[in-house]
This record gives sequence, structure tokens and C-alpha cells, in this order.
Amino acid sequence: MSDAAPPHADTTAEPLASLVPLLTPWLPRQRWFAGKGRPITGLSPVAVTELLPDGSLLHLLLRVRQDGAQPGDCYQLLLGAQDSPPARLGPALIGRPATGPLRGRAIHDALADPRLATLLLERLRLPGRLGPLRFSREDRSEIPAGLAPRPLGAEQSNSSVVYGDAFILKLYRRIAPGINPDLELPRALARTGCLRVPPPAAWFEAELPEEPKELATLGVLQPYLRGSADGWQLALGALAVAADFAACARALGQATAEVHRALATALPTTVMGPAQLRRLAAAMSQRLDATADAVPELRPYRSALCAAYDELTLPGPGRSAWRAQRIHGDLHLGQALRTPADGRWSLIDFEGEPARPLAERRQPQPVARDIAGMLRSFDYAAAVGRAEGSGWARRSREAFCEGYARVHTDPREDPRLLRAHETDKAVYEVLYEARNRPDWLPVPMSAVRRLAARADGARRPRGAATAP
Repeated sequence: MSDAAPPHADTTAEPLASLVPLLTPWLPRQRWFAGKGRPITGLSPVAVTELLPDGSLLHLLLRVRQDGAQPGDCYQLLLGAQDSPPARLGPALIGRPATGPLRGRAIHDALADPRLATLLLERLRLPGRLGPLRFSREDRSEIPAGLAPRPLGAEQSNSSVVYGDAFILKLYRRIAPGINPDLELPRALARTGCLRVPPPAAWFEAELPEEPKELATLGVLQPYLRGSADGWQLALGALAVAADFAACARALGQATAEVHRALATALPTTVMGPAQLRRLAAAMSQRLDATADAVPELRPYRSALCAAYDELTLPGPGRSAWRAQRIHGDLHLGQALRTPADGRWSLIDFEGEPARPLAERRQPQPVARDIAGMLRSFDYAAAVGRAEGSGWARRSREAFCEGYARVHTDPREDPRLLRAHETDKAVYEVLYEARNRPDWLPVPMSAVRRLAARADGARRPRGAATAP
């Protein structure tokens, strides 16, 4: 590091040693922990930083090894330490160490403590460095002091805190070297003047000892769109009263196209040549094979679905040049917010699919991947709203594409590219539902049957009568 760490920044293993017996059973119970189902075989510190000199607020970057695998995933933890915590922190309690400098103190998730969450906001208001941590702020951003924190209950791959209904802090849990797209892309969009994505106001990063040349993004503070509702809530609300969603879907398609055009302006794009298309098709085929091996219900459809991927590599008359650019990467109705005052759509959460490597998420990709994700989301909403046969999803899908075509190239003009990405997304959903929500498996399987029939021109998949 270029300068010495402050005296209260401790990057040794000493504070962690007494926490290992507490964190080993606690980590797998967290929604954001990616290694569920595999035993933890070791914990080692990447960096341990005291954000307060009395040790009552610890920032940990922790390497978690499982099944003897090396080097293991790196996770970010913010831990509070108190002698007598208030009863309201009970659900956030991790335990009391029996030894070491934290012996006997109550250790808890610091985001649940308003005092400690407020101190984190203060750090973000004041750019600077604390040991391996780097705090940055946009020059023109105004972040008032004393905003009351409110943790959001929906834990996913990250944790979020709303401050005074003015800002939202997203704290990433699984950490990798390099800038997170959720910081990189909104900053790039802000430079273009695009108003469809809330611009970052402040963020913090870490200089990892293992990767000294690359800062890892730890958290981003953005404006909070107060009173907004996400597209999933709005779609289910419309379905509940048998209302059409086409107008909303059309406006959402236009917003998505505006973001794609701005990203293509702000960041490099590329034309996908034959070699790139072959790699894309091969990667999709590999995911299909792996999923079919894991989910027997998919096996009868394997050859028909694979045909959709093979079409990407075949020359065809009139095919437009397929371009790749930076995209959202995990677009669905839950990633779009609509403000009630003006009915305006905004896109959020540009992190991409957290399970994929960071380097892969930062690669240029066809916009068809985002579009396919949204089209699949309409199908999911119709299934949850018990409207699968009503034509609601079809009308919403068509309206979304119509809105998109007002600003960008009509995605329906590239049916092979869109079909391949929608097939790839449905295969991903099959694996996810089989592992996590088996009762939901019929939803992506319905899309699999439709896509397979379209791919080979038949009502049923090839070999369906004899396949295992």
C-alpha cells in the first residue's frame, strides 16, 4: 500500500480467531451466502478493519473455503460489538466470543443497528481512506447528515439500507477484484445524461492484498426512488384485477431501449463474428447439457433446444449484424421501478447475475439477453397470476418489443438471436427452480416446450416418446 494504515485499522487475524466458531454456523444461514449445502472447511481474513477505535464496528473481508476448495469465495461482513445490546438487535445477534479481544461482547450484524448504520453513511459522506478501504463521493452529490437508516428486509445476494427515504446503500456480500457493474454502468450512464438509472452518489472499495492493482467494489449509495413500485408488483396487481399491462410494458420497453442506446454511446461495442457466435452457441449448449443431466424433465427437449443455439452459427439471408455491448445482465420486472407521480420507468441493479464471474459480467453481450430476460419475466408473472392461457403474457411481450422498437432496433427482427437467448434463460430457470423451488418447475418447462416446438417445427420434442 502506498501509505501506512491508521492505528485502528487491523489487518491481522487476531480479531477473527475468536469469531470463527460463531461465523462458521452463521454464514450458511444467510440468504446471500452462495455456498449453501457445502460444509465450510476454513475461514481466513483478507482484511479486518476497525471502523471505530473502540472495536464496536468491524469491517471484515473474509475468505471462506468449502470442501477443501482453494482459494474460496470472499465475503464482506460488517459486525457490531456491544456489551449489552438492546433487545431489538436480537434477530441480528451472531453470538459472544469465548476468547480474544472481543470476549464476552455481543456480536451482531451492524446494519441492524441504527447507530452503526448511520456511522457508515458518515464515512460515505467524507471521502478518504481507512486502511484498505477507499471511500469516494461524486463531487456534485449532496448527502445530508443524520438521515435515519432503515434496513430492507429482502436479502438477496446483497444487503440494502435506506437512509431517510433519500438514498439507498447497497452492500455487496460476495466480493471479487474489479469494479462492480452496478457502479461502473450507472456512472457511465450518468455521463451521457441518461435519466433512466439513478446515478451513484458515493461508494466504497477495498484494496485487496491478493490483488493490489485492482480495487474491489464493496458498496454503492444511490438516490432512493421514494414511492416507486417495481414492475413485478405492478404486473401482479394488474393480473389480480384482470387489467391489461400492455401500456406499461410498452413504456418499459422504451425505457430499456434508451438505457441500451446510452450504454452503447458510453462504452465500447463490438460486432460478433463467426468465432464469437460459435463460442456463444457452445456456451449455451454446455449449460443445456449440464442442466439436462441434473433435471430429467429437460432431457426429452435437449436436441430441439440445441437446434436454437446451432442457428446462431448458420449463415442466413438478410441477417443484420449482431452487435455486442454492455447490458444490464439480469433484467426482469423486479429490476424496473415505476414512479407513481409521472409513470416513469427506471432500471436498477446492474450487478448482473451474481453467480457468474465478475469478468464475465463485464463482457459486451447482445442486448437480446436483456430483452429475453424481460420476456421470460412476463411469462412468470402470468403463471403466478394464474393467467397463463389468457393471452396477457403474449400481449405484454409484444407491447414491450413495440416500445423498444420506438428507440432501438426491433428485437423481433433478429428472431434467431432472441430465441437462442430466451431458450438459454429458460434453461437457467429450469435448473434454478429444480434446485430451489420444485413447485415452480412447470413455469419454465412450459416455455421449454414452446421453444422446442418452435425450434424443430413440431408440437412435441424430438424423441419425446422414447427419451428417458
